[in-house]
Amino acid sequence: MSTSSPEAVKKLLENMQSDLRSLSLECRKKFPPVKEAAESGIVKVKTIAARNTDILAALKENSSEVVQPLLMGCGTKEPKIAQLCLSAIQRLMSHEVVSEGAAGNIINMLWQLMENGLEELKLLQTVLVLLTTNTVVHDDALAKAIVLCFRLHFTKDNITNNTAAATVRQVVTVVFERMDAEDEQHKDDDDHPPVVQGNSNRRTISTLRPCAKDAYMLFQDLCQLVNADAPYWLVGMTEMTRTFGLELLESVLNDFPRVFLQHQEFSFLLKERVCPLVIKLFSPNIKFRQGTNTPSSPTPVEKPYFPICMRLLRVVSVLIKHFYSLLVTECEIFLSLLVKFLDGDKPQWLRAVAVECIHRLCVQPQLLRSFCQSYDMKPHSTKVFRDIVNALGSFIQSLFITPSTGSNPISNMQTGTSGSGGPATAQNGSGMNATVGLTPQPAFEYRGTWIPILNTSVQGTSKAAYLELLDKVEPPTIPDGYAMSVAFGCLLDLVRGITAMIEAEFDSEAITSQSGVTKQAGEAQSSEQQEKLSATEERDDSRVVWEEMVGACWCGLLAALSLLLDASTDETASENILKAELTMASLCGKLSLVTPRDAFITAICKASLPPHYALTVLNSSSGGLHKTYSIQGQSVQMISPSSDSHQQVVAVGQPLTSQHQGTVMLTAKNIQCMRTLLSLAHCHGSVLGTSWQLVLATLQHLVWILGLKPASGGALKPGRAVEGPSTVLTTAVMSDLPVISNILSRLFESSQYLDDVSLHHMINALCSLSTEAMDMAFWNNKEPSLFAVAKLLETGLVNMHRIEILWRPLTGHLLEVCQHPNARMREWGAEAVTSLIKAGLSFKHDPPLSQNQRLQLLLLNPLKELSNIVHSDIRQKQLECVLQILQNEGDSLGPGWPLVLGVIEAIRNDQGESLIRTAFQCLQLVVTDFLPTMPSTCLQIVVDVAGSFGLQNQELNISLTSIGLLWNISDYFFQRGETIEKELDKEEALLRKQAEEKGVPLNRPFHPAPPFDCLWLCLYSKLGELCVDPRPAVRKSGGQTLFSTVGAHGTLLQHATWHTVLWKVLFPLLDRVRESSTTADKEKIESGGGNILIHHSRDTAEKQWAETWVLTLAGVARIFNTRRNLLQSLGDFSKAWDVLLDHIQSAALSKNNEVSLAALKSCQEILQIVTPVKDSDKSEGLSGVNMPVFVGPLIPPPRTLSRTDSLGEKLGRFNGAELNAAVDEIEDSALWWAAWNTWYKIGLESTKPPTTCDKVFFIPSQPFLTALVQIFPALYQHIKSGFSMEDLKKLGVILHGSVSVPISSDASPFILPSYTEAVLTSLQEAVLISLDVLQKALCVGPEDMQIMYPAIFDQLLSFVEFSCKAPTYGKLETKNIANAKFNQAEWVALNYVPFAEKSLEVVVDLYQKTACHKAVVNEKVLQKIIKTLRIPLSLKYACPSETTWKMAVSSLLKILSIGLPVARQHASSKKFDTMWPELANTFEDFLFTKSIPPDNLSIQEFEKNENIDVEVVQLISTDILPFANFIPKEFVGQIMTMLNKGSIHSQSTSFTEAEIDIRMREEFSKVCFETLLQFSFSNKVTTPQEGYISRMALSVLLKRSQDVLHRYIEDEKLSGRCPLPRQRVTEIVFVLKAISTLMDSLKKTKPENVDTNTWSQVIALYPTLVECITCTSSEVCSALKEALVPFKDFLQPPIAKVQNGES
Repeated sequence: MSTSSPEAVKKLLENMQSDLRSLSLECRKKFPPVKEAAESGIVKVKTIAARNTDILAALKENSSEVVQPLLMGCGTKEPKIAQLCLSAIQRLMSHEVVSEGAAGNIINMLWQLMENGLEELKLLQTVLVLLTTNTVVHDDALAKAIVLCFRLHFTKDNITNNTAAATVRQVVTVVFERMDAEDEQHKDDDDHPPVVQGNSNRRTISTLRPCAKDAYMLFQDLCQLVNADAPYWLVGMTEMTRTFGLELLESVLNDFPRVFLQHQEFSFLLKERVCPLVIKLFSPNIKFRQGTNTPSSPTPVEKPYFPICMRLLRVVSVLIKHFYSLLVTECEIFLSLLVKFLDGDKPQWLRAVAVECIHRLCVQPQLLRSFCQSYDMKPHSTKVFRDIVNALGSFIQSLFITPSTGSNPISNMQTGTSGSGGPATAQNGSGMNATVGLTPQPAFEYRGTWIPILNTSVQGTSKAAYLELLDKVEPPTIPDGYAMSVAFGCLLDLVRGITAMIEAEFDSEAITSQSGVTKQAGEAQSSEQQEKLSATEERDDSRVVWEEMVGACWCGLLAALSLLLDASTDETASENILKAELTMASLCGKLSLVTPRDAFITAICKASLPPHYALTVLNSSSGGLHKTYSIQGQSVQMISPSSDSHQQVVAVGQPLTSQHQGTVMLTAKNIQCMRTLLSLAHCHGSVLGTSWQLVLATLQHLVWILGLKPASGGALKPGRAVEGPSTVLTTAVMSDLPVISNILSRLFESSQYLDDVSLHHMINALCSLSTEAMDMAFWNNKEPSLFAVAKLLETGLVNMHRIEILWRPLTGHLLEVCQHPNARMREWGAEAVTSLIKAGLSFKHDPPLSQNQRLQLLLLNPLKELSNIVHSDIRQKQLECVLQILQNEGDSLGPGWPLVLGVIEAIRNDQGESLIRTAFQCLQLVVTDFLPTMPSTCLQIVVDVAGSFGLQNQELNISLTSIGLLWNISDYFFQRGETIEKELDKEEALLRKQAEEKGVPLNRPFHPAPPFDCLWLCLYSKLGELCVDPRPAVRKSGGQTLFSTVGAHGTLLQHATWHTVLWKVLFPLLDRVRESSTTADKEKIESGGGNILIHHSRDTAEKQWAETWVLTLAGVARIFNTRRNLLQSLGDFSKAWDVLLDHIQSAALSKNNEVSLAALKSCQEILQIVTPVKDSDKSEGLSGVNMPVFVGPLIPPPRTLSRTDSLGEKLGRFNGAELNAAVDEIEDSALWWAAWNTWYKIGLESTKPPTTCDKVFFIPSQPFLTALVQIFPALYQHIKSGFSMEDLKKLGVILHGSVSVPISSDASPFILPSYTEAVLTSLQEAVLISLDVLQKALCVGPEDMQIMYPAIFDQLLSFVEFSCKAPTYGKLETKNIANAKFNQAEWVALNYVPFAEKSLEVVVDLYQKTACHKAVVNEKVLQKIIKTLRIPLSLKYACPSETTWKMAVSSLLKILSIGLPVARQHASSKKFDTMWPELANTFEDFLFTKSIPPDNLSIQEFEKNENIDVEVVQLISTDILPFANFIPKEFVGQIMTMLNKGSIHSQSTSFTEAEIDIRMREEFSKVCFETLLQFSFSNKVTTPQEGYISRMALSVLLKRSQDVLHRYIEDEKLSGRCPLPRQRVTEIVFVLKAISTLMDSLKKTKPENVDTNTWSQVIALYPTLVECITCTSSEVCSALKEALVPFKDFLQPPIAKVQNGES
């Protein structure tokens, strides 16, 4: 309810009346005047109330009268009445119904009460109400009221004193508040308050308004009073204390700074009165030195008085805080004083209070900034700001160095407020509290001085404990650690304030400058430019201030903070210190102040590492910690960390040094510092610049000590230490490690947000760290530090988006790491390089790599560089990387292919299998998946790479597989030929252009050939190299692939390129193979490595090379065969043909069966090419049509190739086919004759028998000879037109030679038929076929060719002789196959019988065709045949084979049946004269052979043989004897003698009795006899001589019979009963049979042909026959019977003497 409301007024009136009534009652007896006044007062009040509407105004007007009774009541000095009156007065005051006059009266009355010492509290209350409710009290009244309060403050009563003090304070405040209100009221009247002038006149206060005047007077008197001078205004003051005065001054200054700043008069007071006063009052403190007993001046020094001093400092704080701008000089003095108060020789309390005071300043960064601008930055001025910071630093140091009370630090601690369980535990437990369960009190501890940390104030505010001790008169005892804690707080707040302020301004400026830039870009108006310029200047100014501030404070801060950090035993304290160091480092970095930045960072780094840790980078760095910074005459010694810092050890590890040292210990604080360091690098990396070196070096050492090892991607994970005592970690730090490792990774991840320059700093730092680590690991095999390498990798990975700017330094360094001798180091270097390359290639660059070739090559280049490193582990990594790149990025490599392929190719034989295997995997991947995606120009590189894998000798399978790859590649070329060709031609054009521009020739292998052909040639030459590899399997595979490729894809080559294929690829290959084969080792190879068994046919290098030679020769021959037409058109075909033939010849003559045989197969292959049909002779068909079909297994039937695209034909279209055909023909025949010469040389050399019986002599195998001979028929077809007698002789030599060659005994079971089978060997068959072809050709050939018949007969006949007399082969001993046990004889002669017999058949056959031929007649062929046949015939049973002589007989019969008529025909020419004796001898030798039949001959066989003899005799009787007149007489005589000899055959003594009857050749004898007789009695006898011969023969025969019979009869008589020997019986039986035969013949003959003498001889036998009748032998009897029966024809009388039937 407001005081002016009607209800309030009504109540007021009631109360007043009631008060006055009470007063009148109280004073009724004692003080009647008062009573009367009271009552009249009541009336007065009522009257006022009744008359006036505005009762309050009326009351105020009449207040003097209304108040009068009350004042009179107070005047009674009666307590009860006084109280009543005072209450009533207060009520009036509170309703503001007291006028100025009334107020004056009241004050006078109150003064009287005060002087009388009455109602003091009520007085104070009344004054307060009077002054606070309204402003009616002014000037002297006001002064009197104030003095009254002061007077009451100094009474004896404590309560009164205190109340008065409070009232004074309130009243002073009220006075100034009134002035404030007044100013506020008038602020619109004068907009421009006069500017405060420093030196305005003290007396001119006339300009001040009333309230201001009061305030001025009051303040001026307060200064007078504190200065102990008389007041001007406060008249009546009796006493005053300085302390109270200072408090009042302070409160006014603190509460009403505006008053002083706005009114000149007041500021003048400050300058002229307050500051000198303060300085004067400080003097005892300044002069006082603690502990100096000898006074410095004769007068005793006044001791500092705590209450004054403390209050002065409070005033100073306020002055500095609020009026710094007015009192620049004075503040400089105050601040210098403050700094001085921190000196060690000042009392402890003074120092504590000074620190508190400084703390108040430290929480005001703007103020500090002003100090810096006003003092530090002005020339010739005290560096106040620097001094404050340094003073704090020195103060802190001094606390450690001189214990606070000079007594033992331990007792100190006990008296102090230590909360730890007694000093001993904190001291001995090395920081870890020995008594469990108690947290040690936070403290600083340094070199035995233990200072607890007290929680003094909240961050950023200064709560001063001792500046507030206004009631204490004695200096307080300052608890231990208090000053330190406040000083510590000062430092922290200082750092926090400064950095926050500068950074805020820095950021806002950055923003404004940016907006300035954008504005300017918008519309460049001059005014804006002006603004921008001023902004820039302003910025430069403020930057100078910032730099000065940091420059001024960093040394001191660093010294103090480092010391505190070292001494801190409390985690929170350490955290705060580290935070401060970190913020400073970051700020310095932002301001580009390198030295202070590095110094702070160094401090953190040093604190992270164990004490005295030898880390050169820290000691040598710009911020070395052992400097003394000279600070404007003050030296702040930076104290190096103490080693006995009692800290909890949380990790024990090994130092990262090259020498083995002991272990080092990390404390919890080290780890804490490490985290700060990480945080610094993480959050402020952009300002670190060169300090990255410090930071990373330290982190590296810490990581090492903690045993963190790099894992994939470069992140560090806790791992075991590899050597020495293992790293020991407590559980506390164990749980921290993953966090640390995580922060470490994040630190490097955040490098992506750094600008390019910072990033380069970081990478340079990592590189130099890594270089140090490399140097350290160089000569010892300790685990190296991989920190730098791992982090380089991490940094590279996260900065892929701008990899170009850091790629070269990064990879350049990592490549150096890869060459390091320490395996672990290398491994990581390689890991890093390869990971970066893979990441770089897979990263989504903008623009993509496909459009940025330069970047792609840049990324791949280090991969190539790795190839120069010899260590296999590196190469393994490199190749694995290539494999992954191919798998992931293979499709998009493009121009990077040559690099990648180069890497794959860079393997060498000495690099071990696994490397080669990995590299090969890469190649396989390339060939299977990526050939289509790579530029065609790289295909040649692929071929080279595949080739080099084929040639490596570590892993056979890889060599073989790579040959397969070459085949796949060739297939790819074939399928994509057109595309590749286009691409290559395009590229070629470019290259040629470039070459022309440079004026150099185009350098490319196989240059003149087109590029696509060159690609093929490279492929061929690579395969060619593989064909001469030392390993047989590779050679084989290479050869097969080469020839398959040329065969399958050769059609793609240009014509001219074939020339290169021949002369640059195939022939050189043949040369090399031939050379290697001829020089190969003949030593036996035991096994093929491992436990592979080698077949005996491949168990020497020579045999293995033989296979290669075979393959190569066959391949080349096949190409010649299939591409003949193409090759022939090249121009130097004949030269090539000669070279090929030369190769075939040398292979055929090599001393290896396999090679030589294969050479002949190749020869067959090239010779089976039939001459192409020419237009001129197409109608006649092919000349080779009648070639025989070979029986042998070796030659396929010849192929007939018609050459439709022959060069001749193509040319023929233009200039006449005939001419070309002729040329072709000549050329062709020259080729064939070259082949014939080669064939002859091969045959001659290979069949030449050995001159000595040396064991090692090489004898060609049967298949070889067979093949050789089989070539002839085909070859002959092409050369028959010019085949001469000379050539035939050559052929004969070879055929004879080859048939004569024996077989080695171990081969014979496979080649020879068993002895019982009469079969030809292939060779023999081939020989006969050759002769057959020849003779068939002669049949149809021209006349002049037919003179060769006799030669052919000679050849065949020489073969026929083999049946009885096997040919010899030089002096080589051979055994006949029949009696050779295979394991004894080394060489076995063939069974030549079947061959000889077959030859004989051919002879007969041929003779049948050619008997009448002139050459055959002239050359006495028949005689030769007979002469040859005579050999087996004369041997008969002695022949090697029975069939031989039988065949000889039948052949002789056939030959004679043809030849005899011819011989008779030419009888006159005497051409056959020599033949007849030969024939007679032959008959003689055969029919009366000297050989004995074998014992096992059966009777049937014997009879058969006898029949053959009979056939011969029959031939004589039918074909010879009838034509005796054309036959020489001698011959006929010989025949007759023979027949005679055969007609009675004397028995052979060797017959057994059982056989005698059959072995006598009865039938033969009979036929002889008959023939003899027939010839004897033939009526054709032309000459008496002939008749004589036959008669003679007959009489001899009969005479002989007579003798035999006689002798037999005689012997039988003599023998009596004993029978005669068997042969005698046989003989007599034969004779008897002969007689019966003769009788038969005589009967058949015409009587006139029989001589009478013969008859008489026959009849004369009769008596002798009759005598034989007595014979006992039944055989003789039966024969006798047959002999006697014919005589019946003689048992009749001669016709002439018989008459009439009577004798």
